Amino acid sequence: MARKYKFADLFYPKNKTLLANTVNTLLADADVNPMVANAYSYVSPHAGYIYSGSVAACTYKALSQNKHFSNIDTIIIVGPNHTGNGENIAVSMQDWETPLGILKNNTALSSLIATNGIKVDESAHSNEHSIEVQLPFLNVIAASKKFCFICMLDQTEESSIKLSNSIISAVRKLSSNAVVIASSDFDHYESRSEATKKDSTLINELSRLDYKSFNKSALDLNDSACGTGPIIVALLFAKAMGATKSLLLKYSDSGSVTKDYSSVVAYASLAFI
Repeated sequence: MARKYKFADLFYPKNKTLLANTVNTLLADADVNPMVANAYSYVSPHAGYIYSGSVAACTYKALSQNKHFSNIDTIIIVGPNHTGNGENIAVSMQDWETPLGILKNNTALSSLIATNGIKVDESAHSNEHSIEVQLPFLNVIAASKKFCFICMLDQTEESSIKLSNSIISAVRKLSSNAVVIASSDFDHYESRSEATKKDSTLINELSRLDYKSFNKSALDLNDSACGTGPIIVALLFAKAMGATKSLLLKYSDSGSVTKDYSSVVAYASLAFI
């Protein structure tokens, strides 16, 4: 049984033709640094496409231009749990459906990841949008690949390390050619200037793959990036695979659309290379 999409016409168009045209236009308009051809993992936002679609498109344009793209067999998507439902770290064993089709679960890899307190749990995913919003882009560029879908309620540093270790171990055991996508928005509901100031600190620490300083700064600055756990997982996975830095592909905020700069939600696309 596939998880049915829940957020069409809320975050992205439900009409199949309109959705495909929207995603293809966003991808065509995205401009990315050629250096990201070496990326091992990525960060992508999960707001409505009208707000963050152009930023997310940079992530997926970069993924599509990965020099190993044809050999990538599995895309592991890790998102935050906004609802509070389900296990602290919840692995889905279902296929996932969007208006553009069904994305197949790598159940062998998913089941290996679900160890050491990491649980299989569909309830955490049932009303959560952070993974689903990524999927139409993947329907367009990577529909033939397999996927793992993981939701994090517990985003502590310890939990992030545990999940990253489990993913790395499972990928190596199966000799999988996998990449990780962390689903996260950045600072929420502050002025553009304040959000940019806080996020710049976090993004600078990510550029050095300094996950401890990243996590500490997010807490100390009260930066409300909602997917710090998934970002740390993506960073640690990439570092284990040979990454030495991250590149910021695009940074923007909701004020670019609303023209209200007094209270924005910020978005970033990053690649770990």
